[in-house]
Amino acid sequence: MREIVIRGAEVVVTMDGARRELKGADVLVRGGVIAGVGEGLGSAGEMVSARGCVVTPGLVNTHHHLYQSLTRAVPGGQDALLFGWLTTLYPIWAKMGPEEIRVSALTGLAELALSGCTLTSDHLYLFPNGARLEDTIAAAGEIGLRFHPTRGAMSIGESAGGLPPDSLVEREEAILNDCIRVIDAFHDPRPGAMVRVGVAPCSPFSVSRGLMRDAALLARDKGVMLHTHLAENDEDIAYSLAQFGCRPGQYAEDLGWTGDDVWHAHCVKLDTAEIDLFARSRTGVAHCPCSNCRLGSGIAPVRAMRDAGVRVGLGVDGSASNDAGNLIAEARQAMLLQRVQNGADAMSVREALEIATLGGAQVLGRDDCGSLAPGQRADIAVWDVSGLEAAGAWDPVAALLLAGPPRVRHLFVEGRQVVHDGRLTTIDLPLVIEEQTRLARALAG
Repeated sequence: MREIVIRGAEVVVTMDGARRELKGADVLVRGGVIAGVGEGLGSAGEMVSARGCVVTPGLVNTHHHLYQSLTRAVPGGQDALLFGWLTTLYPIWAKMGPEEIRVSALTGLAELALSGCTLTSDHLYLFPNGARLEDTIAAAGEIGLRFHPTRGAMSIGESAGGLPPDSLVEREEAILNDCIRVIDAFHDPRPGAMVRVGVAPCSPFSVSRGLMRDAALLARDKGVMLHTHLAENDEDIAYSLAQFGCRPGQYAEDLGWTGDDVWHAHCVKLDTAEIDLFARSRTGVAHCPCSNCRLGSGIAPVRAMRDAGVRVGLGVDGSASNDAGNLIAEARQAMLLQRVQNGADAMSVREALEIATLGGAQVLGRDDCGSLAPGQRADIAVWDVSGLEAAGAWDPVAALLLAGPPRVRHLFVEGRQVVHDGRLTTIDLPLVIEEQTRLARALAG
């Protein structure tokens, strides 16, 4: 089996059970799995120098809409709240097709990889003009990232009192049938899986109660996870109270949307009772700090969630509401917002880094990822802290979030090198950017 030794790191941040940080250590990779972590590890295989570098588990992104990378900084949506932002962008997204979905996914995944991400989810809830979930799965295969796509859906259009145009909604029977199709075709439940599929109706304001309930039943029958948006802002809470007579947490619980096989995006407006519900039921949360700032949604109660025992991971969210997809920057923003809300000691660098790695893996149900320990998958980020950004740093681990760098030097997924010396090894990135620019201009025209 192919071996690689990542040798002589300034610090290896293991995120193991003891949260060890090992100075001057090596990481031995054999056959896509971590075979050892420690000093002086021998191997006849490839040697990758990590001198002057911090080595961490690959970062994990728990919420994204990759297709939105084609609609960054759209006029009319730049200063809007959530519902206004959506109504501006829905008609643009309705013009997309398979090529737009694939190329935008390549762009978004490339951006994630360069920011240290090895495992990402994606929430694709619209399928215009023949687009299918496998358009994104193919892109992840090209890039080489571990992927957890979710088959989203919208079924309540404008004519039925919903937000999306009728052209973007689907019949609920067709939605459920396509969920079965993509799960059967692509979901891999085995340890080390490169693709796992989830079921993800878009939100309580774009699908019916019946679809939410049926989706939960289907997902549990198939043994896959569930994902949706929940309690994102005050508009979201008001809609839930007006339409369902209860808060979002109660709505979720009533329809089977709590448990360790469920994670919800945002959860900015969860109250104390809902936080307790999520902790007791082991329901996960994808925290999206930059998107929440961009849309003026508020600061999610991550400190209270973590203290209660809620599983929390990070999400960059769509590139139209962030408008970037840099996961290490997201970790920094998460830390800073908790300090703004709760004081300078509310969240440490190391806790934010844990949320970005092990926390995200736990939210996605991946006990084989998120830490550097023998037997774990070889998803590894190597950060060069010898350059300008971290020059003068006394604590190289803290420097990752407090100073930089914003990009990885090397990135390994399943032991395969996806980024080498800051460059993607798997795709022609300038060509992808050219295609992305062409498609974005066509949508704008």
